[in-house]
Amino acid sequence: MNVDLAVIGGGIVGLATAWRYSVRRPGSKVAVVEKEDRLAAHQTGHNSGVLHSGIYYKPGSLKAANCRRGKRMLEDFCREHHVAFERCGKVVVAVDQAETAMLDRIHERAVANGVACERIGPERLRELEPHAAGVAALHVPETGIVDYVAVVDKLAGLVQAGGGTIWTRAEARRMRRDGQGVVVETAAGAVSAGWVVNCAGLHSDRVVERSGAARPARIVPFRGEYYELAPEARSLCRNLIYPVPDPGFPFLGVHFTRTVHGGVECGPNAVLALAREGYTWGRIRLGDVWDVASYPAFWRLAARHWRTGGGEIVRSLSRSAFTRSLQRLVPAVEARHLSKAPAGVRAQALAPDGQLVDDFLVQRGERMVHVCNAPSPAATSSLSIGEHVVDTLVEAGA
Repeated sequence: MNVDLAVIGGGIVGLATAWRYSVRRPGSKVAVVEKEDRLAAHQTGHNSGVLHSGIYYKPGSLKAANCRRGKRMLEDFCREHHVAFERCGKVVVAVDQAETAMLDRIHERAVANGVACERIGPERLRELEPHAAGVAALHVPETGIVDYVAVVDKLAGLVQAGGGTIWTRAEARRMRRDGQGVVVETAAGAVSAGWVVNCAGLHSDRVVERSGAARPARIVPFRGEYYELAPEARSLCRNLIYPVPDPGFPFLGVHFTRTVHGGVECGPNAVLALAREGYTWGRIRLGDVWDVASYPAFWRLAARHWRTGGGEIVRSLSRSAFTRSLQRLVPAVEARHLSKAPAGVRAQALAPDGQLVDDFLVQRGERMVHVCNAPSPAATSSLSIGEHVVDTLVEAGA
């Protein structure tokens, strides 16, 4: 197959990129190749469905800019294409005075990023979330919820309606230059493309290597485990209830999330997964374990965060420990209210210096653009990230 653009990865960022390119270049030929038998099989399909507002991210960063713009774009997209979403609002809760200083810093970032929000006291918090416990909170009315798999299904339809092709069961195994383009050899056959975009998520760094380049960072998979509240306990959470996050760790802590389908999810924690697609402790791939263990940067990370990591493991193995974490926010929740929900795995890039890559990371190669780090809020930001990637392609002459 000969195309103008091949996109590796059938998640929301890959589909958004393919669609934005087909809109920018009408009549162009676009192909999306996905290694699984369906789209949105990993990060997108295991997403909690939050439409993030952009309160946490460093002003001026790619995360901040793309989250703000991407949220507006995604809301407009959902309205136009009749995808279910809702602006329900969330509260970020300081459970004691020690957390109020960090809450104030988050408020400052939110204001700098143009997010409408309000610092509130315990009385207003009880009005919004009667069962939440805290001395102060940040109320963010514009945070929302959405069905990201439904977004991907609509994007896939738009790509195909524009003449694009989607291959599943088509893992990208090797890339080689061929004249003025790149040949992507997949499990389903070869695709000859003028340009290639790597949106492979959990395997994005390996796709970089398969293109003949060096990995700028290595993906370290972190599993996020969830519970679901029993129907009789769903009234404990009206919308979204978040803790004040640990400033040294790029995870937001266990929280309560109402979904567009009516349930309430609790989580996630963040434990090192023993496979790139390690959704349970029993899923182990020795090659993936070695990829992490042989990377010196991982041990520098572990030395700094061993205490936090140990706590996450305890919470993973103990329902009572997980429940205690939830009870800091909502004291009335009990272990009997919780049932296991599907886990997700976050593709987190780790730089050679042992620092977790905090921002989105997009790099150009020869006839290729690599999306090397796109964890949360990538789903919220997907249409904006896709536009950014397409801008990069067009500037390069694609």
